[in-house]
Amino acid sequence: MTLKDKITDDMKTAMRAKDSERLNTIRLLLAAIKQREVDERIVLDDVAVIAIVDKQIKQRKDSIAAFTQANRMDLADKESSELKVMEGYLPARMGADEVLAAVKGIVAGMGTELGRAVGPADMGKVMGVVKAQLAGKADMGQVSAAVKAALAT
Repeated sequence: MTLKDKITDDMKTAMRAKDSERLNTIRLLLAAIKQREVDERIVLDDVAVIAIVDKQIKQRKDSIAAFTQANRMDLADKESSELKVMEGYLPARMGADEVLAAVKGIVAGMGTELGRAVGPADMGKVMGVVKAQLAGKADMGQVSAAVKAALAT
């Protein structure tokens, strides 16, 4: 069963349970998935769906920060409940130590491949490779910090 199918099944379950809060969140998520499929005329695989879920989660976190700063706790609470529902569709995240170890391994491999030491100037190249390998498995903010740390040493 694909992740998209699981989300669709969860929508049906939320409809039957009359859980309108969860249902609305799942509908927003499915709308974002469908929008990308229509725009690009493709059928998304699990990796692409995870990327969309990740993007939606980042938007919710940004909104929560903005609403909290504006002292709109009612809206921040709504965004928080949506965030919790969406986080249920992400695979287990890697810990900070695992991310750092993976990044160091990738940097070492790139250094061998390039035949020279990889430095801060190569951040874009490293992030491209790291993002492809860790997409959906780790928070990209955490990954970026780990890449900066690995390239600084």
